Amino acid sequence: MGDTFLTRRRSTPVFLICLAALVLIVTLMSEPAGTGAISTSFLKTLGKTLCLCLVAVAMDLAWGYTGILSLGHMAFFGLGGYMIGMWLMYERTRLIVAESLAGAPIPPTDGEVVSAIASQIFGVVGSSDFPLVWMFAHSLPLQLALVVAVPGLLALVFGWLAFRSRVTGVYLSILTQAMTLALSLYLFQNDSGLRGNNGLSGLQNIPGLSGLPQSVISLWFFWGSALALALGYIFAAWIVSGKFGSVIRGIRDDEARVRFLGYPVEGFKLFVFTVTGIIAGIAGALYYPQAGIINPAELAPIASIYLAVWVAIGGRGRLYGAVIGAAFVSLVSTWFTGGQAPDIDLGVYRVQWVDWWLILLGVSFVLVTILAPQGIGGLFDLRARPRGKNHGKTSTGPDGGSLRAPEAAE
Repeated sequence: MGDTFLTRRRSTPVFLICLAALVLIVTLMSEPAGTGAISTSFLKTLGKTLCLCLVAVAMDLAWGYTGILSLGHMAFFGLGGYMIGMWLMYERTRLIVAESLAGAPIPPTDGEVVSAIASQIFGVVGSSDFPLVWMFAHSLPLQLALVVAVPGLLALVFGWLAFRSRVTGVYLSILTQAMTLALSLYLFQNDSGLRGNNGLSGLQNIPGLSGLPQSVISLWFFWGSALALALGYIFAAWIVSGKFGSVIRGIRDDEARVRFLGYPVEGFKLFVFTVTGIIAGIAGALYYPQAGIINPAELAPIASIYLAVWVAIGGRGRLYGAVIGAAFVSLVSTWFTGGQAPDIDLGVYRVQWVDWWLILLGVSFVLVTILAPQGIGGLFDLRARPRGKNHGKTSTGPDGGSLRAPEAAE
């Protein structure tokens, strides 16, 4: 076999094999396969978890490999969900309106149908007209294009303004957080065109598939989420495996030195920031039809902070670490907040995990940062390190976060 990025990064084929095995096992244990060992609700949880793993890969590419600590990537994630949600709401409402008007003595005009659809969707915010942002909501291909274009354009414009001004470090993190907060506050307004605080709901009802059970639709979305994660992981692995990957690692470790060597640092950072914004948007477009609803609270800055925590717990600078962190926190969170974790009665106080989960997550983040800065993914490096050799102990860059031997051979 030739020297390809798959052979240079041993973890990539291993990850793809594990993902394929997971898909096969879940499929065989799902309700459509006849066994029913995995419920439809848990199948949706697994599908949503794979989408969160994909946005975590995007975050790791930006933060773990390029050093861009973005606290705004869940804004791109939410925008992708809004773009596909607009078509889902429009088309589902159109079918309902068409069915209700089918028995009218005088067939309605196209304008009357559109007006009825608008009244159904926007009546909750006191409007009966389609805002300009819904001008393509009737077309699935155009809305799918917007899933890529809207998050990508926002990331491109914001990144260009920030990077050309050479904003770095904590200041860049604050700016991305401010962008996310501003977008969230804007969407909370009823005149934003996206139903304000009500958001978009009923997204799990896929138009034209009303005759299929939710178990089948959930399995299809699980497959789609797994395919998107596989392709996103391969793309990210390809980016970081060659010369481009070496340059962005250099930017992470010593941006001034890379600029001195003549590389267009701002161009590299802008490319990574834009691409990861697009990946996050695609992940959101797959996530919210499985969640069934999206509202501006999903774009709140705290969501992007959670994303950074997932990557840190899993191990930044390792694509598989980002996946492990997102999957681990997502599934454990579901267990604790879904009422499945038994409460602990201490006599004078009863520990209810629904209330204590966020505190537990924060403590876990602090412990990982102090005791295991390489995250869960670092455990695989220790296991893979040959005994009796000094692999991985010496940085190949200027600081503790620099490229190490395990990272180079990953």
